[in-house]
This record gives sequence, C-alpha cells and structure tokens, in this order.
Amino acid sequence: MAATVAPAVDEPARPGSSRRERTGWYFYDWANSAFQTTVITVFLGPFLTTVTELAAGCELGADSCDGAVHPLGIRVAAGSYYPYLISLSVFLTVFVLPVIGAVADRSRHKKPLLAAAAFTGAGATIAFAFVTGERYLLGGVLFLIANISFGAAVVVYNSFLPQLGGPDDRDAISSRGWAIGYLGGGVLLALNLVAVNLLSEEGNPQRTLDLARWSIVSAGVWWAAFTLLPLRWLREHPAAAAAAEARAGGRNVLTDGFRQLGRTLKNIKAYPLTLFFLLAFLIYNDGIQTVITLASQYGTKELRLEQNTLIVTILLVQFLAFGGALALGALARRIGAWKTVLLSLVLWTGVIIAAFRLPAEAPLPFMVLGGCIGLVLGGSQALSRSLFSQLIPTGKEGEYYGFYEISDKGTSWLGPLAFGLVFQLTSSYRVGLVSLLIFFVVGFALLAAVPIRRAIVAAGNTPPRVL
Repeated sequence: MAATVAPAVDEPARPGSSRRERTGWYFYDWANSAFQTTVITVFLGPFLTTVTELAAGCELGADSCDGAVHPLGIRVAAGSYYPYLISLSVFLTVFVLPVIGAVADRSRHKKPLLAAAAFTGAGATIAFAFVTGERYLLGGVLFLIANISFGAAVVVYNSFLPQLGGPDDRDAISSRGWAIGYLGGGVLLALNLVAVNLLSEEGNPQRTLDLARWSIVSAGVWWAAFTLLPLRWLREHPAAAAAAEARAGGRNVLTDGFRQLGRTLKNIKAYPLTLFFLLAFLIYNDGIQTVITLASQYGTKELRLEQNTLIVTILLVQFLAFGGALALGALARRIGAWKTVLLSLVLWTGVIIAAFRLPAEAPLPFMVLGGCIGLVLGGSQALSRSLFSQLIPTGKEGEYYGFYEISDKGTSWLGPLAFGLVFQLTSSYRVGLVSLLIFFVVGFALLAAVPIRRAIVAAGNTPPRVL
C-alpha cells in the first residue's frame, strides 16, 4: 500500500523535518482512517443498532423496531442506543484526552504513547469478532474503549504537526495528511465493498450482519498494521520542558502531566481568543462529526437504502474527500484557512437542508449528496487542525490538542445527544437531522467573530502570510 501514497508526498525538506518523517506522519492518518470510515461511518451504527434491536426482542431484518433495552436499568430506545454511546464516549474523553496531551508534552518519547493508544483501540476493534447474537452491551464497551483510544492516539499524533513545518506550511501538511487518510480509508472500504457484494445472500439478513462484523474487525487489523510505519519513521521532538527535566533527572511523567494540566487550566484564561476559536470549533465540528457518524444509520433506517448503496456512497465520499482536502488546501493558500473554513460551513448548512429533503428508497440523490459532502469534508477538518496549531503556545501542543480532540474524529457529543433525544421524542430520523442545523449556524457565527491574526500573535506565534 505504501507505493500508492508515496508519490503524493513531494515537498522540499525543512530544517528538523525530513520528507521521510512527514510521510510517516501522513501514514498514521492512512492507518486510523480505517476505523473512522469502515467502523464509525459505515458499519458500526447499523450493526450495533441491529444487535440492540435483537436484544430488544425485534425480528432480524424488520423495517422498524419500537423496542427498548435497559442497560443499567435505564430504558433506552433501540434506535437511540448508538447515539447515546457516542455521547458517553465523548463525556469520558473530556477527562482522558487533556491528560494524555499533558503527558505527551512532558514526555521525551511520544511514540510509545502513540503506540499504546493505537494498539489498544485496534485491539478493541478486532474484538468485535465476539459481538454476536444479542451482545449489545459487549459491543458498547468495546466501542467506548476503541473510540477513546482512537482520540488519545490522535491527540499525540496531532501534537507532532507544529514540529513538521512553519506557519506557512502547516495548512498544506495538514491537508495532505487528511487527504491521504481519506485515500487509505477508501481503499479498505473498497475491499469491504467487494467482500459484501461477493458474499452477501439476498433474503439472508444474518449473513449481512456477519459481513458487517468482519468488516469492523478488518479495520482493527488495518489500523494496527499500518501504525507500524509512523512508529518507525517519526522522530521524537521533545518540548524544552521535557528535555530540561530529562537533564535534571526528571520526575514521573504521568503525575507531572497531571500537574502541568492543572497549571494550564489555571493559566488558559491568558489566551481568551484561542479559547474562543476552540469553542467555535467544538460546536461546528460536533455537527460535522454527527453527520459523518449517523449518516449510515439515517440512510438505513429512514431512507431504507441497501447496505451496498451506503458503502458505495461512503466510498465516493472518501475518494472525493481526498481531492477536496487538497483543493481546499490550495484555496487556503489564496484566501487563507480561516475564510476557507467559513465557506465550508455555509456548504455544510446546505448539505443538512438537502439531506432532510431526500426521498426514501432513492439511491441516486443520496449518492449525489454524498459527493457534495466529500468535496467539503476533508478540507474543513484539515484546515481547522492547522489553524488551531497557530493558536497554541509553544510546548503545549499535546495539552491543547487534547481539548481540541474532544470534538475531532468520531468524538462528537452534543450532536448525537440531540439527535438521539429528538428521535426518542418524535421517532423521526429526519427531525433529528434538522436539529443539527444549529451547530453549523452557531459555529459559523462564533468563528466569524474570532480576530484570527490577533489570536495567533497573542499565543506568541508568527501569523502566516495569508489568513
């Protein structure tokens, strides 16, 4: 697979950052995007919802299910179980990810942290091989472990970005990472599409469920295998504080990470514009992540589309997102990342309105809308990541990306909660989808209010030439 991606990485070397190192960084996006695409976006929502419906007493293959399950004695509609799990995983990451970031900043060895988080998440994903029958609780626990580990690994991974290029280079580097990630996720999804088409049997919903489970397992294997490349090629760039502690004998990295996080929380008010940007990102990206996470559940349960249609559409999104991330990265070089992200949020609002009006059992309009999503998806996320790197005080990349990751890949919170609550009250996925509009409207307004150049200078950084 490496030969497929390497030609896309063609850029001059920078002091302290080699082409080989940046290629290794790109490859972690290639590795973990399998989880985001195959698991979160396509298979897990319908799979775990079906397993939950079986536990609620519904028949396998039924068009609708009004049953409920009772985890810990709490009544939960079967269709709301998965969205609630997503919200629970994000609630837990609020306590985990900032600590992971602080530990990464105080450690001289980030790569072992990346390895531990990535392999834990990949192992939990592979363990979905045991989620059979009505084992919805096992599926929920494994998802929580995998999703939290996924976020923890990305925090460490993102903290390498400021060390790979200067202010004028990070938009391009981040966009390449996202683009290559979408390409990698698309390759595995294509392989799963072939498997589903060859092995599925008409009128056999159990076979479809089994294929979904093994597709989830394949993402864990892919994630673990390709993580070996960044672990080999990335170099350690310890922060000044970590290097000074190492020379002085150092202290326990974990406990010192907690102390550092406490100091950061006390001093974070010194960077109000960074916080304001982070608030805007948490809101609008929560909407983006909710659309990504629940799209397959919406297509299956509301639009009554076949699994093959969903996979083809997501595959289309993946490969268009590869080009879209690079295209919006190029646009950012002309008009700036801030304005490009604002433009993408306007387009996302149009996507939600169009998705609400989609007819049921009509694959073509769904695919066209998926193509539109692909064109704006990668760029809006990649440029948000690089823009935030300009707002982080030097030496605190891990900590700040710990807060950032609370609403990054697969870890949306309020969106799934709103979607789940609206569905439980109305039994309508369409109404639940419309509730997501508020995230894009409010996020746009907050981001537009950030004086971005002043925010970068206030963080002690040099602004790029074009903002």
